[in-house]
Amino acid sequence: MSQLKITNLSKTYPNGVKALDAVNLELNNGMFGLLGPNGAGKSTLMRTIATLQEADQGSITLDGIDVLKQPEELRKVLGYLPQEFDVYPNVTAEELLDHLAILKGITNKAERNQVIAYLLDKVNLYDVRSKKVKSFSGGMKQRVGIAQALLGQPKLIIVDEPTAGLDPGERNRFLNLLSDVGSDVIVILSTHIVDDVRELCTNMAIMDKGQIVLRSTPQEAIEELNGKVYQKLIDKNELAEYEENYKVISSKLISGRPLIHVLSDTPPDAAFEAVKPNLEDVFFSHLSSSYSLI
Repeated sequence: MSQLKITNLSKTYPNGVKALDAVNLELNNGMFGLLGPNGAGKSTLMRTIATLQEADQGSITLDGIDVLKQPEELRKVLGYLPQEFDVYPNVTAEELLDHLAILKGITNKAERNQVIAYLLDKVNLYDVRSKKVKSFSGGMKQRVGIAQALLGQPKLIIVDEPTAGLDPGERNRFLNLLSDVGSDVIVILSTHIVDDVRELCTNMAIMDKGQIVLRSTPQEAIEELNGKVYQKLIDKNELAEYEENYKVISSKLISGRPLIHVLSDTPPDAAFEAVKPNLEDVFFSHLSSSYSLI
């Protein structure tokens, strides 16, 4: 059982943006979901764990490895799929993985061939192994990304916004693949897509403005909101008034009218309907401002 421990991690950029603000997390084997809106600091945290940038203060350890002081040791046991996974367009999937396997230290040709064949089969790309990667769909390229992240039997795998831009079918195939991978190692899924976390992760955190504002399991987080979420269909010109008078956690259009969700210990008024909370309500209720899908 591996353990990743992040202690008091902080990072402020030269423009004054505090991307990480005393972040503390402890993670063990399994799928861990890191939820947050764009700009919350998720990618900064992922890049720092992956040794791609430095922190101002704090520490990260993985099974005795001091990540910030021993980046080369961490990279030996890290699999990383960044938000934008660029590939060499004029090489085949097999050639790309062969090149990356050499960089990972797999120098024996026979061993590389065996590992690459296994991984291409695992991500369901073996039949197109000789095709150039530039011809692949977005979902296929993401599966190549997971294959390269699995090279070298990593203890820690980081995937940053992996389903953004995928169509529903590709997204489902990709999530099923992640689920298969996630039982034996630490997998951090960083995303702003609530459904990805709900469907995959047994543990989660919500990040906002560089801080961890919730650490829980999806089910426990939902249960904490039982009896506290109410909804109402209103007119568009009423939205500002409701946001001023109530804790509106989200709003989305239904047949052209805003359906608002309000967080309250008691019914806001007789026209509100109590609803069973979901993970979206958990997510939006912990952000520093209401979230509009309009």
